[in-house]
Amino acid sequence: MSNSNNTSKLHLAMFPWFAFGHFIPYLYLSNKLAEKGHRISFLLPRGAQPKVEPLSHHPNLIHFFPLVVPHVDGLPPDTETASDVPLPLHNHLALALDQTRDQVETILRTQKPHVVFFDFGYWIPSVVRPMGMKSIYFSIVSVVRQAQLFLPSRKIAKDMTAEEVVEVPPDYPCPSIKLKVEESAGTRRFLVEDFGTGMSLYKRLTFSVKHSDRIAFRTCREIEGPFCDYFAQQFQKSVLLTGHLLPEIQSTQLEEKWARWLSKYEPSSVVYCALGTQTTLERDQFQELLLGFELSGQPFLFVAKPPEGCATVEEAFPEGFQERVEESGWVYDGWVPQQLLLEHPSIGCYVSHNGSSSFWESLLTDGQIVLIPHLGDQILSARFMAEELKVGVEVERGENGWIAKESLSKAIKLVMDKNSEIASLLKSNHGKIRQILSRKDLQDEYLNDFITNLRHHIE
Repeated sequence: MSNSNNTSKLHLAMFPWFAFGHFIPYLYLSNKLAEKGHRISFLLPRGAQPKVEPLSHHPNLIHFFPLVVPHVDGLPPDTETASDVPLPLHNHLALALDQTRDQVETILRTQKPHVVFFDFGYWIPSVVRPMGMKSIYFSIVSVVRQAQLFLPSRKIAKDMTAEEVVEVPPDYPCPSIKLKVEESAGTRRFLVEDFGTGMSLYKRLTFSVKHSDRIAFRTCREIEGPFCDYFAQQFQKSVLLTGHLLPEIQSTQLEEKWARWLSKYEPSSVVYCALGTQTTLERDQFQELLLGFELSGQPFLFVAKPPEGCATVEEAFPEGFQERVEESGWVYDGWVPQQLLLEHPSIGCYVSHNGSSSFWESLLTDGQIVLIPHLGDQILSARFMAEELKVGVEVERGENGWIAKESLSKAIKLVMDKNSEIASLLKSNHGKIRQILSRKDLQDEYLNDFITNLRHHIE
């Protein structure tokens, strides 16, 4: 990969979808670019700024511009991000994002960045082009999913059948990776139902890609190269890759409460589970997962929000659960130093929802991988990991997506069994990929190449 001889510094703006799963990867990219001396203007909801700003490593170069998110009928008062409301209300949040257009335009006109990175704000290209700026559609979700579901040639109709929704497009790099018919409902909603301002999420994203000047993905060619090429061919646009973007761990020492608890257990014996900031489980499914962890017989740390209808995680515990697991099971509601936890030698298994950052964290960790995806992009990238890369196991689901305690326990036991040929194969495949991705200079090479392409694009 090339390095640039041009030392002039860029000014770049970030305008991600109003969700922490998007803010954080956009900030990861901002930190990497600021590390090279480039200036960042980061636009986000006012209430999200105090939670995101502390993760900035370069406060002298990364400047935050808070947006007042207007109230939209159908949303609870003071809603600002996707984690404030359930998934069915995200279409109203998209409408609220669209109504920040005047604020965004004023900030960009004043700050005058060279390039604006965006995803759900489909109107960004039409705002910045008259100002002489460039726009880049920057997707933080798996290219495996984007290249299957969001293509300009896809035939979309209100009366699409479930079979049509899950149909794999021609020449897709890996046709065995697909949604099941019973998983089609959520994807159909994104393809055809209104997602703010009278357009579906499919139309919003394909419009964004078509009208942007370039496309960028948070990925590595070593993992998703064929899918990047396929997507670029479909849209007839070149694709820039940022690399995995995971930050280098700033502190090598865990807080005492985590270190003390983990030190009680043998190396590679603890199951760690986190299902993401947007996942709020129903009470009965939450309880079933707890029973599944208990049934596995392994010590576990489960990071989770209180389930629906509960103020705390403790009030949703199954009867007698706390007494039975005692200290070998810790259910925690709050922020955790996830990368540091995954690096701890006691962690032997990562049970993940396979969100965009979790995808890369799991590939770079040393532990075994168990997958419980929830959304469409998570499901397809989980299949990619389990069936194509063969580095993890997806938990089997029953009717209506139900995860039985036996299914969760079975998956954990399978990957944790040191005498299992399947577990050994998964560990071997995982180790090869981790070795590639953890090469010291890999991320820096991606970033240098990315910046070089940005300069050429601006010129």
